[in-house]
Amino acid sequence: MAAPVLAYEGLGLVQGSGWLFRGLDLYIGERDRLALIGRNGAGKSTLLRLIAGRIDSDEGRRTIVPGTHVVLLEQDPQVTSFDTLLDFVLAGDDAPERYEAEAIADQLGIDLGRDATTASGGERRRAAIARALAQNPDVLLMDEPTNHLDIAAIDWLESWLSRYNGAFIAISHDRTFLTRLTKQTLWLDRGAIRRAEIGFGGFEAWTEQVYAEEERNAQKLDAKLKIEEHWLLRGVTGRRRRNQGRLTKLKEMRAERAAMMGPQGAAKLAIGSDDAQTKVVIDAKHITKRFGDRTIIKDLTLRVTKGDRIGVVGRNGAGKTTLLKLLTGELAPDEGSVRLAKTLDEVIIDQQRSLMDPAKTVRDVLTQGGEWIDVLGVKKHIHGYLKEFLFEPNLADAKIGTLSGGERSRLLLAREFARPSNLLVLDEPTNDLDLETLDLLQEVIADYEGTVLIVSHDRDFLDRTVTVTLGLDGSGKVDVVAGGYADWEARRTVRAEPRKIAPKPVATEAPRPKATKLSYKDQRDYDLLPRRIEEIEAQIAKDEAALADPDLYARDPGKFASLSDGIGKLRDEKDAAEMRWLELAEQVEALG
Repeated sequence: MAAPVLAYEGLGLVQGSGWLFRGLDLYIGERDRLALIGRNGAGKSTLLRLIAGRIDSDEGRRTIVPGTHVVLLEQDPQVTSFDTLLDFVLAGDDAPERYEAEAIADQLGIDLGRDATTASGGERRRAAIARALAQNPDVLLMDEPTNHLDIAAIDWLESWLSRYNGAFIAISHDRTFLTRLTKQTLWLDRGAIRRAEIGFGGFEAWTEQVYAEEERNAQKLDAKLKIEEHWLLRGVTGRRRRNQGRLTKLKEMRAERAAMMGPQGAAKLAIGSDDAQTKVVIDAKHITKRFGDRTIIKDLTLRVTKGDRIGVVGRNGAGKTTLLKLLTGELAPDEGSVRLAKTLDEVIIDQQRSLMDPAKTVRDVLTQGGEWIDVLGVKKHIHGYLKEFLFEPNLADAKIGTLSGGERSRLLLAREFARPSNLLVLDEPTNDLDLETLDLLQEVIADYEGTVLIVSHDRDFLDRTVTVTLGLDGSGKVDVVAGGYADWEARRTVRAEPRKIAPKPVATEAPRPKATKLSYKDQRDYDLLPRRIEEIEAQIAKDEAALADPDLYARDPGKFASLSDGIGKLRDEKDAAEMRWLELAEQVEALG
């Protein structure tokens, strides 16, 4: 294991009337790729500021190799006090060289001459990234780096970080980003920190092992976990165990939706039965929308039915918000028509979370100052309802102004999901949410009986949530794909490959008779693969748990390398097995 370039011993920080954390020991190696994981309010952003030297600790010793340059990319960069984004980028004693900052900004697609006060969240984020990367850091600390970025910018940042020679720590709700880039994990949990020599891909298996061990120890000591920890840990682990069932149901819904769609590539969701016709929520026919000379949406036909989960993806400026407004009737098309169900009752959760009055309390927001909240016709006590959204009950009388950005987002979700509706519109719902809240949001969406429209750049969230993806490329064309982000990305990849000219057939074969059942081998694979997939998942979890031993690399580097390679091969085998089973499942469905 490489010697650390930065370390803390016995780190402690007081916040309010108590310790936020105390006795933390952590280190950063010169090539570490660390994911920093923890609930909203655990102190992740504060810990990054301590590591960067922006604030002083109340206890502990900080050691850093002389000459090590540490750069912090903050979650909410303060740019409004500057005239232009370039002024912000070049401000301070640690400002980067202008040509380097402008070169990175150009690759990110941001004009640094933009007025800082009117710049969008995405433009401010790009400017902050350009400033941080152009400073040539040895240690890069990133707090939600993908917030407000579109998919193209996230891809660029991932590519840059994969080539980066220094160390980084990333706080992010973007599972895909963390899984692709990180090789170690720091877990900040209940005032303590744990480190594992595994990337985020093994995080859930590791935490399940830790929670199980804690519960066994508590039973041995004839003690119980604190009540506020008990509901959280049981709730979170239970949700994770249900994830697999939800994903299985989602695959079934996608298969049903694919069967209702026309030829591959057609931007149309056709419906065959009269029964299905009665479930139409939104019926858009040949809609086109232009702004000036630019066509934003071109000749889109789309039929959305009750229970659909529709994801909308594309780079910033491609027309996602315009499409959302067209589908919800807020904006009229220039050509074509949009018909909405007469009984449509929509709830829109957008990015304007700051509009909640900071002087009000949580109780004011949820119950207008009372004790009970009406949740879809069922009376619930505010304390119990707060627990469902991972709040501690004593937060009922906390001021909105004291909540973190993630907690405000969670509170907004709690308020809006209590309202009766049959159409839910989510605009970038994952911003500022921690991973546990994302699990909760996925569960709530899965259980929602109405239709959901989601605009998001969070690839993993879309893959776990939506049944149909609408992909915009900026030209006006809208791809309609059954499945999530990965399915849309696969369609784009296939389209980008040059088409090969098939050789002229020498002879024409007689058509084969239509199969009436699976072959013996196919039937055997169809029956046995689910068990094999479970076995592979169990072995991956076991190996990842062994790999989580922080002393394994130093004690037995050969075993560490063997486990790492083995996990990669198991994941490949699992992917192949799942793909094979899905293909067979489609054949079974076709055979009736």
